[in-house]
Amino acid sequence: MGFSIGIIGLPNVGKTTIFNAITAVCAEASNYPFCTIEPNIGVVPVRDDRLDRIKEIIKTESYLPTTIKFIDIAGLVRGANKGEGLGNKFLSHIREVDGIAHVVRCFDLPEVVHVEGSVDPIRDIEVIKTELVLSDIEILDKRIEKLAKVNTPSSKKFLEVLKKLLENLNTGISIVEKDKLFATLNDDEKSQIEELNLISLKPMFYIANVSETEFKENKYLPKLLEYAEKESKDVVIISGKLEEEITQFEESERLSILNEYGIEKEAIDRIIIKGYKMLDLITFFTTARRELKAWTLKRGEKAIKAAGKIHTDMERGFIRAEVIHYDDLIKVGSELKAREMGLYRLEGKDYEIQDGDIVYFRFKV
Repeated sequence: MGFSIGIIGLPNVGKTTIFNAITAVCAEASNYPFCTIEPNIGVVPVRDDRLDRIKEIIKTESYLPTTIKFIDIAGLVRGANKGEGLGNKFLSHIREVDGIAHVVRCFDLPEVVHVEGSVDPIRDIEVIKTELVLSDIEILDKRIEKLAKVNTPSSKKFLEVLKKLLENLNTGISIVEKDKLFATLNDDEKSQIEELNLISLKPMFYIANVSETEFKENKYLPKLLEYAEKESKDVVIISGKLEEEITQFEESERLSILNEYGIEKEAIDRIIIKGYKMLDLITFFTTARRELKAWTLKRGEKAIKAAGKIHTDMERGFIRAEVIHYDDLIKVGSELKAREMGLYRLEGKDYEIQDGDIVYFRFKV
């Protein structure tokens, strides 16, 4: 499995409608809060034109794209961290995902009730943000209380780390720069932080759900875009209703309809692009036994970790990785020419896999 993105937001903002549109899974969507109680899950293939080009050159019969898992999590409300609206259960689902897509309602439709009584994207974001932060504060409080009873040098150091995190959250700093935080920690401390599954440390972007007639002129978007820019977060503008309606058409027809609204790509493609950017992901390819597969990996991961994505035996018995980059293979047009020109190379376990690498792992167990 690749990576997972949780779709969150207040009730009736269009989460399930957007989920249906991007996964083509007809999850129930209704005009009342908590329609979604158990999370809907959809595994979506990542469309990548490079697969067709590689397949043509190396003559494989088929290929398998990499995937991203989308999880439609039930709507949160004020007091979710105290259990309101089954909040504790819903918050636990959010803790399990790699990244978050926060759906924000930017449309007026009187027959679709708003749990807060009116449409206000910034207020809605703040409601959700407060619940997520309060939930993390509760977890940190419990861990600090437990750790304070352990009197060792390592526990004291980690206790100070947790207190600093708690201080940030208590003073309204909900964005903690994970890379800077982790740069100050050893591997054991990083592992302990990861185990807490703090939502505040998960990357996030916003999905502005607009009506199909308000892509270009929407009274709610300017403030949302300004807010997101201050937070250094991306925004994907989508009409969930339109995207869901066109799922019944062929791809060429869907794109033709979207183009009429000035939209170049389907929602799923735009969301995956943002998801890859948010999670800092790359795609590499393998061709073992003439079977072409795409795999998702965190940027900066080493060859030995990439081997482990495929099978634990490959990681345990790793010897070498035979690598050629997609651009080089396409440039010469054949495997034979690529080998004659020395474009295939052997790399060790510490080689950093690049986006577009085509890799054959040599291993022995």
